[in-house]
Amino acid sequence: MRKNNTDVISLPVEFDMKKIDSRFRLVIAVTKRAKDLFYGEMPVITTNSGKVTTVALEEVISGSVNVLTGKAAVRAGEEAERLTHTAIMDEASQKVSFPEKLTELEKDLEEYLRKKEQAAN
Repeated sequence: MRKNNTDVISLPVEFDMKKIDSRFRLVIAVTKRAKDLFYGEMPVITTNSGKVTTVALEEVISGSVNVLTGKAAVRAGEEAERLTHTAIMDEASQKVSFPEKLTELEKDLEEYLRKKEQAAN
């Protein structure tokens, strides 16, 4: 038994084929938007729906969320991949420098403990 019938969407869903070029693109756009909503982004439309997937579908179909198609989508994907690679490389370089910082911390701790021991004697 459903508590809230406002979360039920009539199927098949109708959408503007000029803005979204295929059902596959619609599914991908809704999936990505639902993920954003799930991780805390605020909805851009007012809705009675409580489920992130339903809100995402409503946003995409209404045109409230920009959906890239064609060359723009390819360029955005390439840019995202480049940014991801850069972030991974930055993280890797931080991990390489971390042992040096740990070594410095260990040296400081050893010095502190040595001085503390000397003061106690």
